[in-house]
Amino acid sequence: MKRALIIASIIISIVFVGACGKKVTTENASASADTKKIKIVTTIYPEYDWVNNIIKGKEDKFDVSILMTSGIDLHNFQPTAKDILDIGTADLFIYVGGESDKWADGAIRQAVNKDLKAINLMELLKDKVKVEELKEGMEEEEHHHDEEEGEEHEGEEEHHEEEIEYDEHVWLSLENAMIVCAHLTNEILALDYDNANVYENNLTTYLAELNKLNDEYKNVVSSAKRKVLLFGDRFPFRYMVDDYGIDYFAAFKGCAAETEASFKTIKFLADKLGEENLPYVMKIERSDEKIARAVIENSSKKDAKIETMYSIQAVSSDEMKKGETYLSYMKKNLEVLKKVLN
Repeated sequence: MKRALIIASIIISIVFVGACGKKVTTENASASADTKKIKIVTTIYPEYDWVNNIIKGKEDKFDVSILMTSGIDLHNFQPTAKDILDIGTADLFIYVGGESDKWADGAIRQAVNKDLKAINLMELLKDKVKVEELKEGMEEEEHHHDEEEGEEHEGEEEHHEEEIEYDEHVWLSLENAMIVCAHLTNEILALDYDNANVYENNLTTYLAELNKLNDEYKNVVSSAKRKVLLFGDRFPFRYMVDDYGIDYFAAFKGCAAETEASFKTIKFLADKLGEENLPYVMKIERSDEKIARAVIENSSKKDAKIETMYSIQAVSSDEMKKGETYLSYMKKNLEVLKKVLN
């Protein structure tokens, strides 16, 4: 309900800005007509980086942008009027899908470019998308339904019970990344078939890199001393651990909004830390170590250390300028696994 109201207000503001700014747009139209680039808008960094790998060597033909550059992840992102306008005037829009991206549906419906092609990663991956898993010891989320709607309709309670939450972190599977990149290449070919050979060759090179890293993950996990991770944090790595047969315990599900864990959850994780004789408690980037420290302090493993893994959903513009890529973050995660599983 809240996001729907936000999108409605943004669309109204775009109409107003468009009416007030028509003169500026018209003045620039003739100057840009001959240099019009193929416009691609992405929401998160993995999508942005995949596209740039595919179009390498032909970047001058494209205007590729990313919406989330401030370090805010997709669960907390709220689009601006400019974001909605950018999407609506794009040739290709790539987004994750799922509950966090519900706002995108309104932006797509209101698109100025009626030929806009939108790619929802979760719809693309279909049966590879996983249902959120509530593991033993995790905090259970409280579901709040709008009280403003008054009395529940007949059967509404049953509908709430049947709601399914899907894990949105599909990019943390290298196998999923390969599927998505192949599909993105086809979409880019449709926009610029004259340079098909360039994009196909780039795809072949990039898929080889992804596949090589995938094999390295398999080798590291297959030879590891242990195959369990313990997160004093949210757990967005379900796709990754399922790919390689790693078990896990965590304070929260991947898409959980909570940041405070109950003593019951901390005690459960602390006991598991001792039972499994684990040398590390994990957290994700940009997360404080509060829960991880509490787990260690309440366990028999007072010498346990804290390690960080990268969910790659909140990459800042500064990190991009430093040259970080999807592959560089996934390689960092591999190095962490080598350390914590042995």
